[in-house]
Amino acid sequence: MNQPELLPAATELDHRLGELLRIGVALSRERDINRLLEAILIAAKDITSADGGTLYRMTDEHALRFEIMRNDTLGIAMGGTSGVDIPFYPVNLFDKEGKAINSMVATYAVHHDCSVNVADAYTEAGFDFSGTKNFDKKTGYRSTSFLTVPMKNHENEIIGVLQLINAKNRKTGEVVPFSQNDQRLAESLASQAAIALTNRLLINHLESLFESFIQMINAAIDDKSPYTGGHCERVPTLTLMLAEAVNNCQVGPLRDFTMSDRDRYELKIAGLLHDCGKVTTPVHVVDKATKLQTIYDRIELIDTRFEVIKRDAQLALLTGSASASATEALLRDIEQDREFLRRTNVGGESMRDEDIARVKAIAARYRWQRPDGSIGDFLAADEIENLSIRAGTLTVAERQVINHHIDVTIQMLESLPWPRHLKRVPEYAGGHHERMDGKGYPRGLTREQMSVQARCMGIADIFEALTAKDRPYKKGKTLTESLTILGKFKLNGHVDPDLFDVFMWEKVYEKYAREFLDPEQIDSVDVTRIPGYQPPPGR
Repeated sequence: MNQPELLPAATELDHRLGELLRIGVALSRERDINRLLEAILIAAKDITSADGGTLYRMTDEHALRFEIMRNDTLGIAMGGTSGVDIPFYPVNLFDKEGKAINSMVATYAVHHDCSVNVADAYTEAGFDFSGTKNFDKKTGYRSTSFLTVPMKNHENEIIGVLQLINAKNRKTGEVVPFSQNDQRLAESLASQAAIALTNRLLINHLESLFESFIQMINAAIDDKSPYTGGHCERVPTLTLMLAEAVNNCQVGPLRDFTMSDRDRYELKIAGLLHDCGKVTTPVHVVDKATKLQTIYDRIELIDTRFEVIKRDAQLALLTGSASASATEALLRDIEQDREFLRRTNVGGESMRDEDIARVKAIAARYRWQRPDGSIGDFLAADEIENLSIRAGTLTVAERQVINHHIDVTIQMLESLPWPRHLKRVPEYAGGHHERMDGKGYPRGLTREQMSVQARCMGIADIFEALTAKDRPYKKGKTLTESLTILGKFKLNGHVDPDLFDVFMWEKVYEKYAREFLDPEQIDSVDVTRIPGYQPPPGR
């Protein structure tokens, strides 16, 4: 006889149970802690038809910290994604003598590990609602019904408290006590929410540990050399800047490229690990500041040989075996040749054919007498090879040693059991020395064989190297100088032309410069004079 009256209530409960299941699935998918906490409170409000609520988190100091506050009637939204800080101190669970505080509903729920359902705060005995009443006096609100539920993790530890205020009749909007169904639903939600929150915290802790381990490796790599310190930080930062610019760019061939938060995290990890193979690179190669440097700069030995030749020339003048004019000319040539070799030893962007020929001519022109009286070649074959390096300070063999780091990087990364959302880390990190025309290394990949992310890292690695002010063989270039070289790389098939365009259109270089370059490097860039520059479509 009562069935017709019960059916709507049962139907409503079924609907709310369905909502509870849907909410549980949604909570398990949320990655951001603030959004997760906010979703928990909003879901609890919706499922119990509460006007407001607070979510507390347990702190290491045995207190309940306000995390999220919502009140529909008063329009209050604090904590979470609101951007508004909650101005209240944490609620202490114990007093100064270490005794449990049970006068507050939230603390009582923690100490007794139970839900507390209060029909009316103004008539309820046994709890201190003075703070609530003061709040009501200031705002004109009437806090009536309270439902307070502890949140426990998989180890049965209370990690937070969910408190709901003023249940409303779904038809009339009248404030009513929370029903037993409300309480059971809230408890079930709190259990699901606690599991979701714990899982997310555990994942975050693991990710934080993983990133800290990566940072430790990078610190070790950068610490090997004072000349590359910060490289492992700057390249991933610039890579993400460029990838974000591509994500936001609405014109050009890459306008459909998008990234999710997971994609960003995957690229971040790849960027942080892009040079992990350098842990095996010998320090003396990384630190080779001049062409003749080994343990020390061997230009000092050549200076000594020049001094011996000068001494011999001056002795010849004194003994009458050489004329004054011939000796003067020889000493002048010696000083000019010595200065030339000093400049050559420093390294630079390019060594001309005539410069290399002069190195060989100097080696053939002079002979010097060793301390034991024997006559030696002025320059050893190894010294000629090093002084003839066309660009930088590394020989072909030494550059191969440096380049080997990318093979090691790929081997290291491909040996790791990456989870599904990080599967592409080895590909992204391992492609930053490839070229679009297939002439790069180590695998000779072409543009079509590479992802956008790997191509982004290639540009970032080059631009960072051009502008870096901590290299032993060069000064950090200005923006115009760096973009000019990068533009030439676009034209000769070295870097991705579409990414270069976005790099210019979105002024990624300016954002990077403000963060990492010295003021004297940040010049005024005339983009129309940058090789390969073309304005964005429609402008």
